[in-house]
Amino acid sequence: MDLIETLRTTGAAREFRPDPVPDEVLHRVLDTARFGPSGGNRQGWRVVVVQDPDLRRQLRDLYLPGWYEYLAQRAAGLTPWAPVTDREAEAAAIAEGTPAMADRAAEGPGGFPEHLDEVPVLLVLLADLRALAATDRDLDRYTLVGGASIYPFAWSVLLAARAEGLGGVLTTMHARRETEVKALLGAPDELVFAATLALGYPTDQPTQLTRAPVEDIVTLDRVGGEPFRG
Repeated sequence: MDLIETLRTTGAAREFRPDPVPDEVLHRVLDTARFGPSGGNRQGWRVVVVQDPDLRRQLRDLYLPGWYEYLAQRAAGLTPWAPVTDREAEAAAIAEGTPAMADRAAEGPGGFPEHLDEVPVLLVLLADLRALAATDRDLDRYTLVGGASIYPFAWSVLLAARAEGLGGVLTTMHARRETEVKALLGAPDELVFAATLALGYPTDQPTQLTRAPVEDIVTLDRVGGEPFRG
């Protein structure tokens, strides 16, 4: 595919055909994605390809509690777990809304989260804390910068998957149960959870993506400056 077209049309795919993804195809995806940039070219990522059915079911079960908490916060009009938020409102939304979300899910066939164990390819991306130049580490706020050496690789996985006719999605919900996820996968202390990636042949590849225009997100000289226009 043309690079610009790929960048503008690679959306999140959460529904997949049951067709398995051959190991050689997944290997090509990862072989391409490994060229994603990282600070100092340290490539501080590790990937676990989860194929064992029991491990997959356990990862699904670790995913669901956080997912229902997420839905409860959304229903209350909150951005789930935003670093700057009303913590009391967040706690109330989780306490009051999560059981209802779980009950509602139990009544139906479930969606992507309830069937996470059935996706054709399930990857867990881990970050090596020894390899991250986290320049915001000692600031008195939520840290963010270290992910710049990890998430370009994850995005490269999704782009390389698209070139193979696959679709996929990145999700971070397992961070809510990081200790259990690490124990399940035998990850040492220095490795931390970064993302779960699900891949497969999509039932429908989303291409009509909706994003804010450049003028809404880019300004000249200052945050409150004039919108940047081409």
